[in-house]
Amino acid sequence: MRTKKRVLWPVLLLGLSVVLLLLSAVGSARAALTYYSENYAMEVTVSSIGVTLVENGEDVSYRNYIEDDWSDSGSGELLLGLLEETNGKLIPGRNYQEAIAVKNSGAIDSYVRVILYRSWQDAKGEKDTELSPELIDMGLSDGNGWVIDAKASTPERMVLYYTKVLPVGASTPTLCETLRIHPDIFQKVTEERTPVEGGEKITATYQYDGYFMSLEAEVDAVQTHSGREAIKSAWGVDVVIAEDGTLTLAQ
Repeated sequence: MRTKKRVLWPVLLLGLSVVLLLLSAVGSARAALTYYSENYAMEVTVSSIGVTLVENGEDVSYRNYIEDDWSDSGSGELLLGLLEETNGKLIPGRNYQEAIAVKNSGAIDSYVRVILYRSWQDAKGEKDTELSPELIDMGLSDGNGWVIDAKASTPERMVLYYTKVLPVGASTPTLCETLRIHPDIFQKVTEERTPVEGGEKITATYQYDGYFMSLEAEVDAVQTHSGREAIKSAWGVDVVIAEDGTLTLAQ
């Protein structure tokens, strides 16, 4: 089962006269997307499976499988408070708090996976394939149970697994802590110099003026019962599961 919600804000790479400051900011795009695997949920008759996407300690989106349907669902948006400290401007090079975690809001223990998507669109809303998605830098956490599937990941898509069983009511550690737009986005710029009284006026025009940043998060969960088979069916990956329930991606 999959739902999607996307909101795009324009990137404003503004040319400034005389002094060029990194205060002409990049706008952000935000979207929260939560979906869940039904393959093995259908085998559950009494219990329910469900997860909630958590951002900076607040629930954003949730979906819980109860009584044979997904009606217990809600979808919000990420990054709503991201720009409050900078008056609505996203300043390249600055680290903004963006702590993302997953909570088990169902009634059975689960394994969870998160996929983060990053991309750019031009001023016409068409996807840009030249501007690197890696300029949208998610500060991934390290050594806290989350692992990235390098084989399945690309610059645009990062696939992460939480390697431990997520008990009912518990939350994972954060999979990322910050979001940053790399200042390299300002590298492609042309300058126009115009003589004025007492000197000259310098106007900068950025190549990516009017672009959009797109960020999406997907979450899904499978039950721990017959976990290896459930993960293979739902996610298409081979894992090794230790006696304590910890999973390792097969090489």
